[in-house]
Order: sequence, then C-alpha cells, then structure tokens
Amino acid sequence: MSAKSGKGDDGRSSGKAVNGGNSSKGPITENELLEQDYITPDDVLRLTKATTAYLVRPEANIYDINFVRFKLRDIATKQTLFEVSKPESSSPSHEGEEEDYDELDPTNGRFVRYQFTPQFLKLKTVGATVEFTLGDKPVNKFRMIERHYFRNRLLKSFDFEFGFLIPMSKNTMEHIYEFPDLSKEQMEQMIDCPYETRSDSFYFVDDKLIMHNKADYSYNGTY
Repeated sequence: MSAKSGKGDDGRSSGKAVNGGNSSKGPITENELLEQDYITPDDVLRLTKATTAYLVRPEANIYDINFVRFKLRDIATKQTLFEVSKPESSSPSHEGEEEDYDELDPTNGRFVRYQFTPQFLKLKTVGATVEFTLGDKPVNKFRMIERHYFRNRLLKSFDFEFGFLIPMSKNTMEHIYEFPDLSKEQMEQMIDCPYETRSDSFYFVDDKLIMHNKADYSYNGTY
C-alpha cells in the first residue's frame, strides 16, 4: 500500500501507508470496544467483522474535520470512477453511483452506499482523493484505518498516516489503494450479493478515535 498527499490552501499535508492489517493481540468485539473510554488504532485492527453500530458519536469530532469532496480514479487508465462534492448536490459521474441514503441513515451522513459495475472488481490500483477542512484546533497524528469485508470476512485493511495538520486549513490528499487479488468465484459471489461487501473507516487524532464512517457496496450495476 502507499499514499500520497496534495497541498492544501493553507498548508501541506503529509501521508504515508502503514504496514500491517491486524493487531498482534487477539480478536475483540464492537460491544467490548463500546464499553471502553476511548478506542485506539490497535483496537479496531482486532475487529474480525464489519461493525453494526458506530463506535464513536459525531460530537467526538472536536477538530471540526469536514469532508467536502471525494473522487475515485483508476490509476492505470486515469478514468474517474466516482466523484461527489459538498455542499452542492452533485450527480456522481462515470462508473460510480451514490444512492440517497439520508432517510435510512440518521447519523449525520456517516453512511454511503455505492453501486459499481462488475468491472470494478478487476481493478488493481485505485486513487481516492479527499478534500477536507479543519476547525481552529491543530490536528496531530491524523490517521485513517479502513477495513473492507465481504460477508464479514476481511478482504483487506488499509492504514494511512497523515501526521500534523494546521488549524483552519483546507487539505487535499490522495490515498492509493492496491486491491486484493480476487478469484473468479469470489467476484461472482460479490456480484451476486449486493451490499454484503462493507467497510468501516476509522479516523484517529493522537491515537484516539474521533470519527467513524461506514459504507456498503454493490457490483451489479450497469454502464
């Protein structure tokens, strides 16, 4: 895995991939994590399946981190697969399609449902560009861990560190995702079982969980 970052309006953000996708400790359940005072990166790496609840409340984002733009592109062809911005209501372009899930998700937009074509599963490397703004607090050791599951079997865990971010800045970063090799049988199962592929995205500052986003995926869309 690798990550690269772009320069923000008010400063430069640095990013690097972190090796390893699981903790050296034993498995843990989300109910056990919810009983803790706070949750660390090592804690979420011990999860063995996608979560059913959010592990942190929106109010934990005391840094006012606000994601305003997101784009997926195929690194090999440079084709844009999906793009959406806030606050404008944009229709995702090209292959990706985001469905309106607000009525089913009362958790401040922390859930996204994606629909892709079967061809998406054959991609090797995808770049995810995210643009976000910060409030008036500095952010130290900003880190994202994203874990993808199919039917609660871990497909791959991505782990990116971005270091220090200055207050009141707008930052643009691109994470580079190297997808796992999937067998023909695995692809067929993921295509035949829409939205049983799920992900948890955990965001940390100073090794403490402050944001948790969720998504699910379908790969039976049409061009």
